[in-house]
Amino acid sequence: MTVGTLRPRVVPLRISGRSMRMVERNLMVYRHAWTVLLSGFFEPLFYLFSITIGLGELVGDIELVSGDLVPYATYVAPALLASSAMNGPVFEAFGIFFKLRYAKIYDGVLATPVSPRDVAIGEITWSQMRGAMYAAAFVLVMLVMGLLESPWGILAFPGAMLIGLAFGAIGMAATTFMRSWQDFDLITLVTMPMFLFSATFYPLSVYPEWLQTVARFSPLYHAVDMLRAFTLGTFDWSLLVHIGVLLAMVVVGITISARRVEQLLLN
Repeated sequence: MTVGTLRPRVVPLRISGRSMRMVERNLMVYRHAWTVLLSGFFEPLFYLFSITIGLGELVGDIELVSGDLVPYATYVAPALLASSAMNGPVFEAFGIFFKLRYAKIYDGVLATPVSPRDVAIGEITWSQMRGAMYAAAFVLVMLVMGLLESPWGILAFPGAMLIGLAFGAIGMAATTFMRSWQDFDLITLVTMPMFLFSATFYPLSVYPEWLQTVARFSPLYHAVDMLRAFTLGTFDWSLLVHIGVLLAMVVVGITISARRVEQLLLN
């Protein structure tokens, strides 16, 4: 009779669904790098504090389209939340690019029953989970600071989740077309003007006519206006347009991501 040596077996966190295998892997990796996750809380909060304490005192109140006046910090806070919900998933693409082009993580993953579509959905889901933590913290800080003018402001959290999903899907799709690290400069070239000129810091009415037209085509403008409607309690038909644009980004991004991952890894 042979007696084998008993060895402890590490049982990973189980999450149902094949696409959740990618989420499970990321959870296990970041279990040893939790400070990286924590750092994502602070950048948007620093922006918010600096505007509330400094710039907000200089600018004063902002007049809305309805004619109501709101403090500048109250006006800008939802825009900063939208920008944070955009930047987090988009820059998560750096890690996806490394896994795809250098670490070859996905080559090994596809040797299992996990499909390219599962990989795409799993990575986008992971970026959503990170975004959910940041959005929840940001909305909580806004609540504590009295920056939610309406009870509908609680919808800013699911709204931020939709923004993160939309930009995460588009970000991953764009990553599959990147050939080198230098190509990520193009992402900054797109996201920085959106951050500055999507009615983030000023009402759209202060822009020149031509810039107002351009800004209305910005995905971030739709995100900012949607969250601002929730936090200020100002609703109109345009809210449906904003939500529709973001949902379209989700569908297009996931579809392209799945097809491109399949082309890159299976051909």
